[in-house]
Amino acid sequence: MTLTIGDTAPDFEADTTEGRLRFHDWIGDGWAVLFSHPRDFTPVCTTELGYMAKIKTEFDRRDVKIIGLSVDPLDNHASWSQDIADTQGVAPNYPMIADTDFAVSKAYGMLPADAAGDPTDRTPAQNATLRNVFVISPDKTIALVLIYPMTIGRNFDEVLRVIDALQLTATHKVATPAQWRQGDDVIISNSVSDEEARQIYPNGWQAPRAYLRIVPSPIQLA
Repeated sequence: MTLTIGDTAPDFEADTTEGRLRFHDWIGDGWAVLFSHPRDFTPVCTTELGYMAKIKTEFDRRDVKIIGLSVDPLDNHASWSQDIADTQGVAPNYPMIADTDFAVSKAYGMLPADAAGDPTDRTPAQNATLRNVFVISPDKTIALVLIYPMTIGRNFDEVLRVIDALQLTATHKVATPAQWRQGDDVIISNSVSDEEARQIYPNGWQAPRAYLRIVPSPIQLA
């Protein structure tokens, strides 16, 4: 099964470095980021886990929980965490799922249904598809899917940027233009008529085309 934007994020129970959890209950009423890794002790992922730990406060500030996933068992996660602390300056400060039966990876369409056996016998290359980022909204639907190759480190600052946009557009009838960052001008949604837009934006808007109505961010107007 391939998951895409708008699909319900599969619920699951799993063992993690912070205890056993049920995913939807763990998310609660906020947002979540699930990001996966081919195996423990892989070089690119080591840098990613360390960077996520360094910027966790930015996710906290946005009411976003973060959780990692690898098929390795918990004891490997513990050893890898020490390596991450030693090499990146900070250990993971968020849970890591031990998906040793591949159940979560399969539910999220990241491994084929016939994946089986001892996860520690699998090479990272066999799990190369475990390089996904899922952003999950408070209604438990998938709001963003990113997939990276094993050799390219993920840009988690971009994930934060997209979350800012997702949270803005979830509460205001706007869209964000290319390269948008928090505080930049936004685009009035096409679902909003000019009459309704005049009520929301009494000072008007710029319109280089009738379908392209540009206004300051509603957050700045509040």
